[in-house]
Amino acid sequence: MTAYHYRFENVLVVRDQEKNEMELAFKDSVRHFEDVATKLYDMLKKKEDVLENQQERMTIGSTVDDIHHFSRFISGLERSIADMQQKVVQARSKMNWHEEKLVEKTLEVRKYEKMKEKDLGAFNAEQDRLEMNRLDELSSLTYSRKETR
Repeated sequence: MTAYHYRFENVLVVRDQEKNEMELAFKDSVRHFEDVATKLYDMLKKKEDVLENQQERMTIGSTVDDIHHFSRFISGLERSIADMQQKVVQARSKMNWHEEKLVEKTLEVRKYEKMKEKDLGAFNAEQDRLEMNRLDELSSLTYSRKETR
């Protein structure tokens, strides 16, 4: 009986390694997206808190300098928020790209695994057929020996 060897085993191994590398890249892009999105959330929360604080200060009364300072601070914060929103969009698109590539690699590996399963099934069927032929030959030889005695 011969040992089974899949003819595309090396290709399957390489594709599986590529899939694993893409998984790591995808996980890294998800982590980066979460980090950037969290920073954006923190900035938006900070802006909301500052606006609430300023509303309270306006009811009490503020100087013109305080209002100008607040206005410049909010403008700077809004620019930072706009920049961070761009980074979130870029991180999301990068994450989606990695996800698409991961799906492609996963499907490719699955295709080779299916081919391997079919090839193994054909190999086993051929081995069973050969085994049956050998058993038939043995039984024929045994029968003919009994007949000649």
